[in-house]
Amino acid sequence: MSVRLRHLLSFAATAGFCALAAANPPLPGLGADLKTLTVSGISSGGHMAVQFQVAHSSLVRGVGILAAGPYDCAAGSVSRALRNCMAPTPADPPPTLQETRDSIRRLAEARRIDAPEGLIDDRVWLFSGGKDTVVAPAVMDALDTFYRSVLPAGAIRYVKDPQAGHAMISVADPAALACPTTESPFINRCGNLDAAGELLQHLLGPLHPRSAPPAGRLQPFDQRPYVNGRAIDASLADSGFVFIPENCAAGGCGVHVAFHGCLQNAGEIGPRFVQGAGYNEWAASNRLIVLYPQTVRRYGLALGSWRWVLNPKGCWDWWGYTGADYPTRDGAQIRAIRAMVDALARPVAAAK
Repeated sequence: MSVRLRHLLSFAATAGFCALAAANPPLPGLGADLKTLTVSGISSGGHMAVQFQVAHSSLVRGVGILAAGPYDCAAGSVSRALRNCMAPTPADPPPTLQETRDSIRRLAEARRIDAPEGLIDDRVWLFSGGKDTVVAPAVMDALDTFYRSVLPAGAIRYVKDPQAGHAMISVADPAALACPTTESPFINRCGNLDAAGELLQHLLGPLHPRSAPPAGRLQPFDQRPYVNGRAIDASLADSGFVFIPENCAAGGCGVHVAFHGCLQNAGEIGPRFVQGAGYNEWAASNRLIVLYPQTVRRYGLALGSWRWVLNPKGCWDWWGYTGADYPTRDGAQIRAIRAMVDALARPVAAAK
């Protein structure tokens, strides 16, 4: 595909998202309780979940990661992201524990992220597939090594499935692919392994059984009010999704942020991830709001923007395509997600 054609397709996709967002309201104020805020993600979404947790360690209380790596793994380099953080070799290994610690310490001392002491009361759930051809298990092992240097062993659960490919592992999607698969929509069935359910139970404690179908509403919302500048310039779609259980309208529910992976945003696979990843069934029976922020592909320029942003697979920014602040509180995407979370915590009356 030519560069010109990619640009035209990018313009068309952006126009479509703008038209969709025009009919969507902003997030409702739901009086959400952020004291138990948790996040999770797959692939680039896993990197974003780690970045958000570390940048806002005083706020986040737990994280679930599938197929990602240590904080600021790419160190602002796309070549390092592709080598050290996806397909490491002895010449290009994953970051060492000391490298990860130094990066966090440096940014914390500069007050660009929260103090790392905020991590010590967190809980962590990790997953790696033995047949993952996108993110090598060694990269997940490096992430596990970092967490074990900070947290007690009981706070961490590391699940390894030798048959799993690069995907969200779900029992909720009726059309999930076979366990070893690595292809769109990157949602696989691996026996009875319920990644969303297992990670939520590990992060939040014993939960009521999942509710199928989930009792609540999955609704789109306008992401643009939460972005400093244009959403497209942060490679964010104009529309995201939120699942609101029926019993959360009066306030007091917890919040979980679920980050999709590359090529897994709604512009690529429709509602497959937000409906089929498996979070909503657990959220409905456990008073948990699930926020599904969305990215969009960028091929350089885009309709309504002259800023050059290269994100051809709609990944979350974990190598710096939005700017040098990407893994910090001032990163365009991290700042937007924090604003969305804060919007959900507004009093219910504020939405009237």
